[in-house]
Amino acid sequence: MSENQEKPLRICMISYRSNPHSGGQGVYIRNLAKALCDLGHEVDVLAGPPDPLLEGGARLIPVPTLDLYNPEALFRTPRIEELKDPVNLMEWLSISTMGYPEPFTFGFRAVRFLKNRLHDYDIIHDNQSLSYGIQQISQKIPTVATIHHPMTVDRKLAIRSVRAPWKKFKHLRWYSFIGMQKRVSRKLPRIITVSEFSKKDIAREYAISPSRFSVVPNGISTELFFPMPEIQREPGRLIVTNSADMPLKGLYHLLQALEKVSRTHSVRLTVIGKPKEKGGIEKLIRKLNIGHIIDFTGRIDHWQFVREYARASIAVVPSLYEGFGLPVGEAMATATPVISTTGGALPEVAGDAALLVPPGNADALAEAICELLDDPARRERLGAAGYARVHEHFTWKNAAEKTVETYREVIRDHR
Repeated sequence: MSENQEKPLRICMISYRSNPHSGGQGVYIRNLAKALCDLGHEVDVLAGPPDPLLEGGARLIPVPTLDLYNPEALFRTPRIEELKDPVNLMEWLSISTMGYPEPFTFGFRAVRFLKNRLHDYDIIHDNQSLSYGIQQISQKIPTVATIHHPMTVDRKLAIRSVRAPWKKFKHLRWYSFIGMQKRVSRKLPRIITVSEFSKKDIAREYAISPSRFSVVPNGISTELFFPMPEIQREPGRLIVTNSADMPLKGLYHLLQALEKVSRTHSVRLTVIGKPKEKGGIEKLIRKLNIGHIIDFTGRIDHWQFVREYARASIAVVPSLYEGFGLPVGEAMATATPVISTTGGALPEVAGDAALLVPPGNADALAEAICELLDDPARRERLGAAGYARVHEHFTWKNAAEKTVETYREVIRDHR
């Protein structure tokens, strides 16, 4: 029986924290849920805050949590009534001791909600919580999980980025959930990941056979990211979509490159978002004395985001590692020429439609920026090539179809 003839599936996606505007996991859950609905399937998304802003018929089932990472009330003190719930108490105690408990505790919240509802679904799809609760659910109903990239990479880079032993310990404590994720992922029948590079790294880091993976590349939302030819690109303007202090994202290296480029070129950098107050990014900007050529946008709406791409002459993706590389794909969808590192799976997304440099190399990044600034014809060619590549290879419809193939395989094997 062909896919068109098989009955639509009833799918429950589980996502513990899914910001729809930042972070690959939030973008993933919002767009894949919509694409699955577009194929005719029924999709519920069991999600903690923030609201993933689902579209296209996917139904949100909000799961109350302490929401201690809400920037409007960061690490608030819970009320006594809230702490009477054992799951809330575990979450609060872990955070109070520098842990990151949300993947762990959300699994228990999912078990609690689904206890008498598992018969409503054909398959459960976990979005990288990989919690003991998901393992428990998988014993009763077909279950798959997406792992975007191995969190062991984040942990290694975070520990390497600091010198003080207490700071290294702090990172070790924060990433202590990784042990749980390794154990649970080995018990699940099928793992979806977003690139061949991620597959190899996860298989090695988590000790999972490569045969248990399905590689399903992410899509790029071309109805949300597109060229705006009516806006003129500003000479010398660069854009980067990452303002985080996380070493993994490589902004430190871009700032060092920017200082080098500014010695010979008139250049300005737009950073989408804002840095952590008194954090490493702010300190480095002061040290390099480049604050006058950097614009932090703060929080902006999506359409302003696309307009910022339209103004830029070059988009830079300086990440040390990406399991897929949505920033590369989104920039290419706007026909903005891209400079990207070769960190992780970024070359799989960029192909020959971007200028590639080694990760963590400010000199190479500076040289590539100067090279493109001096060559408008090449910028034009790269922008056109990137736009064509996204539309040919990275659609959410393709991602949804391949995901459904994995669902049906797991359902058949579970019977």
